[in-house]
Amino acid sequence: MTDTLLVTGASGQLGRIVINHLLDTFKVPAARIIATTRTPANLADLAARGVDVREADFDDHASLAKAFKGADRVLVISTNELAIQGKRREQQLAAVAAAKQAGVAHLLYTSMPNPEPGSPIVFAPDHYETEQAIKTTGIPYTILRNSWYDENLFMSLPQTLASGHWYTSAGDGRISYSARDDMAAAIAGALASGAKESTTYTLTGPKAYTVAEVAALVTDVTGKPIQVVQLSDDALTEGMKAAGLPEPIARLLVSFDAATRVGGLGMVTDSVEKLSGRKSVSLKQFLETNKAKLGG
Repeated sequence: MTDTLLVTGASGQLGRIVINHLLDTFKVPAARIIATTRTPANLADLAARGVDVREADFDDHASLAKAFKGADRVLVISTNELAIQGKRREQQLAAVAAAKQAGVAHLLYTSMPNPEPGSPIVFAPDHYETEQAIKTTGIPYTILRNSWYDENLFMSLPQTLASGHWYTSAGDGRISYSARDDMAAAIAGALASGAKESTTYTLTGPKAYTVAEVAALVTDVTGKPIQVVQLSDDALTEGMKAAGLPEPIARLLVSFDAATRVGGLGMVTDSVEKLSGRKSVSLKQFLETNKAKLGG
């Protein structure tokens, strides 16, 4: 296979790992890889390995079309622009349009589980509308619906361990957490595969957990007890606001719990292991490896 592979957001956490897996796990020659970013200087190490580093800004449509020129398979990593409602959607639709303009042969996109209308998650429409735009282009596609990263737990677990309380509205809903490196390996595998048919994968960890089960794992790893406190969505939102979070961020975080409660994040598939060609890391293994980052 001689396809040229392009990764957007290559200086971000996911994008950089995807490119490293292309190079080191799937042995894709650096000359066949294009890495796009707003800040090319941040990818000097990849450029030194022979990767074609190009400047591209999701807010500059012309730069996207220019950067995508000559790429056969393009991975659009969803942007992290959440502060301004609608901006993320606009950025991603611009990338889809640029791929069409550049004559890309296959388009890959990192989405989220179950983004269809009715999802409680605040940014689900951004993903759903991007998926629909991709399908409308007529370009063969691979949609990769990423579940929640294990690493997301680092945003709240240190505070949870310090207080001994985990406030949630997720009830007995489950989340199939997956390590970012495992998902990146799977995404790299999909990008490097050369597959031409249109497919949608949901990428998850090997098991889904309730909040109580995650708390028990954390206690087992750290020795520190955690009391899970179930609240209503409204009470959890007000508690987060009282703790200093802006209301839009509080509502976004609570929407994750609401989606968990109704089963939107509990699907378990073997897609990560099939695409990556390796066994996934369990959540307990991940917590043990990263015990120092849990704090408390």
